[in-house]
Amino acid sequence: MVISSDNLLFSTHSKPGTQAEYSLKKKYPQKHDHYSFNNFFQFQSNAGIVTDWHDQRHLFATEDFIVGLIEGLEEEVGSASTVLMYNIGFEWGTRDAKFFQHWFEREYGKNVKEVNSLYMLEAWWWPFTAQGWGNWEVDMSDHKNGFMFVNIFDSAVARTLGDVGKPVCHIYAGLFAGFFSDLVKKTLSCIEIQCYSMGETYCKFLLGTKDRIDAAAFWHNEGATARDIEKRLRHGERLG
Repeated sequence: MVISSDNLLFSTHSKPGTQAEYSLKKKYPQKHDHYSFNNFFQFQSNAGIVTDWHDQRHLFATEDFIVGLIEGLEEEVGSASTVLMYNIGFEWGTRDAKFFQHWFEREYGKNVKEVNSLYMLEAWWWPFTAQGWGNWEVDMSDHKNGFMFVNIFDSAVARTLGDVGKPVCHIYAGLFAGFFSDLVKKTLSCIEIQCYSMGETYCKFLLGTKDRIDAAAFWHNEGATARDIEKRLRHGERLG
């Protein structure tokens, strides 16, 4: 799925033998990441096909799709729409983790566990940046304590919905939880503790074990800011 200021792109994994004859990799065989929109995608206008660096198929939709999806879910299931969006993201992240590990090993010749973690994570997120999901920043300094932070700049969801006074990037939270859970083979949870749609300059997510996320959710509901939650977690506070 690709989100730009004007369009969305949805991706599906290509089946063997359906890859386009023209491949960007033939033109840039040594290029690994830091894609731009123009060199990540290849457009076959005559056939109405869009594929990317990893031979995934895409289709376009407008940003109205995000608004329609969220409003439609809220109308159908009420407050449970946030859980549903999270679960959609979790399933997406789980599947994408497997796809990523496959193409990473094929392209770099190494298993994801054999390289520097931050390097590996940048390789994973750069396609998302090219697709319009925003830039990110990962803080792994507390991962040994069971949690870490992810900042998203220019969230596609928050940018589309605007200032609505509450966190809205539940699909991102699910995406991170699903991806990292599959990567480390351990169930993790994620919560957005700061959002552009709350008037902040960027979105902040807390990823970690269930007890950490439950505590953060409780504090957040009680009015704690992202900075308050960071301090409490780093001081070892827990519920109960």
